[in-house]
Amino acid sequence: MTERLWLKSYPDGMPADIDPDQYPSIAEMFAQCAQRFADRPAFDCLGHVVTYAEVDRMVTQFAAYLQNLPGMAQGARVAVMSPNLLQFPVALLGILRAGMVAVNVNPLYTARELEHQLKDAGVQVIVVVENFAHVVQEALPHTQVKQVITTQVGDLLPAPKRWIVNWVAKRVKKLVPPWQIAGSIGMRAALARGAQQSFKPVKVAREDLALLQYTGGTTGVSKGAMLTHRNILANVAQTGTWISQHFVAGHEIAIAPLPMYHIFGLTSMLCFVQWGCLIVLIANPRDLPGLIKELGRRKFSVLTGVNTLFNGLLHAPGFAELDFSQLKAVIGGGAAVQESVAKRWQEVTGHFITEAYGLTEASPAVCANPLDMQWNGSVGLPLPSTEVSIRDDAFNPLTPWLGDDARDLHTGELCVRGPQVMKGYWNVPDESARVLRDGWLRTGDLGHMNADGFITITDRQKDLILVSGFNVYPNEVESVVAALPGVLECGVCGVPDERTGEAVKVSIVRRDPTLTKEDVLAHCKTLLTGYKLPRHIEFRDALPKTPVGKVLRRALRDAPPN
Repeated sequence: MTERLWLKSYPDGMPADIDPDQYPSIAEMFAQCAQRFADRPAFDCLGHVVTYAEVDRMVTQFAAYLQNLPGMAQGARVAVMSPNLLQFPVALLGILRAGMVAVNVNPLYTARELEHQLKDAGVQVIVVVENFAHVVQEALPHTQVKQVITTQVGDLLPAPKRWIVNWVAKRVKKLVPPWQIAGSIGMRAALARGAQQSFKPVKVAREDLALLQYTGGTTGVSKGAMLTHRNILANVAQTGTWISQHFVAGHEIAIAPLPMYHIFGLTSMLCFVQWGCLIVLIANPRDLPGLIKELGRRKFSVLTGVNTLFNGLLHAPGFAELDFSQLKAVIGGGAAVQESVAKRWQEVTGHFITEAYGLTEASPAVCANPLDMQWNGSVGLPLPSTEVSIRDDAFNPLTPWLGDDARDLHTGELCVRGPQVMKGYWNVPDESARVLRDGWLRTGDLGHMNADGFITITDRQKDLILVSGFNVYPNEVESVVAALPGVLECGVCGVPDERTGEAVKVSIVRRDPTLTKEDVLAHCKTLLTGYKLPRHIEFRDALPKTPVGKVLRRALRDAPPN
């Protein structure tokens, strides 16, 4: 491969490299941004706006509270289980300011899924929105968690709005199932205690862990990607530099519908912080009428999302009538942006969707298209200070596809090298060694690079299923289905879906001929979060297999769902 071939396609003035060591830690980056933009609005949560200085004060209070808990030392793991509420950045940044490690948890997890993550990470404290406290209660007995901090949806809103929001959530909408956790403390009480306690500044090295960001693998076992402060800060600098020619510090409004417990949403939030943006937190992006109402309140300049969100907005009443005059960037990731969606978006809004590519193990951003370039089917160019090499099965580099021979000859596994690449997987050295080779991260994704350095993803080595941008691992779903009495064997694969990009399909050989699709789905609902549930369930007399007995998922995928 020609050395950094992609640089010739960079926008004019775009640097080839960034400084990953501008800040010593994420906490220090936020502290400096909070000082620079002190009086500017930082977050809009449920219509309530707080300044950077106000957030900074709460962050310090929460850090002090954590530091003064018995047995909590620097490097201790603290989990956050919350949608996009103000409580999330306060807790996350407080954890990091205390020199501890944040463990992001999907609030839609079942008790089984949550228990695995808490045990594996050795979490000692968890912050959870009350709506999901019953799940924590169920998982808690088998974990090392010593302290549970609960928060109601409206806890960081001023009174009386706080009282109204919390009352409606609990009493009117019935969004809070009953729970009881002995010794738990409310977040408002924790912040109040922290305000009375002394905060002790800690020295955090750039290579210290900042996040344990859990992802799956080919085995289906959830693993914690060890992301250091330097990993995240490098990616913030890389993405921030990529948009720098279009943004004005302290003047942008970012809409944040992507959950911050997902690495795409989290790093985007930190990038927006560095630019002094007002970040509008969207707690429930599935509520399209509510999202459109929020979009209509402000002349927003940046929106992040996934293909399914963009598609949903395009078909929702009122979206086309919004004011897009200040829109500068629409970033699509998590799953491929479909051509039909990209073209329709441009027709309706007058702006492009900029498709990007990344993965948890790279903090996550690896490639992106220039902001002023229309959809082209590629995931763009490697970001500054990022190298991408296309490798064959023997890990030999392949040359770019110049269009004069078969593209397949230049198609291989995307391998990434750069300061945003993770340290490895938490307590899984064998898996770390498998994906990290000679300084390169093996992504498991297949693609090619063209003569101009643009990269196109063509397939995945892994049997990963992407449902609305969320990872679903077939082995996990298979293990759940196989545990159902009446199932002899099963196989899981992803099939195309217009709404979610892909959907889960399960093929079952029955042990009990009376087993129904309804039985299977009811069982799965008790153990799997919503996006992992099989949308297609079929019964077969036998499953296609290799000579050694491995289920051929591709054969299952190619058969039409029923």
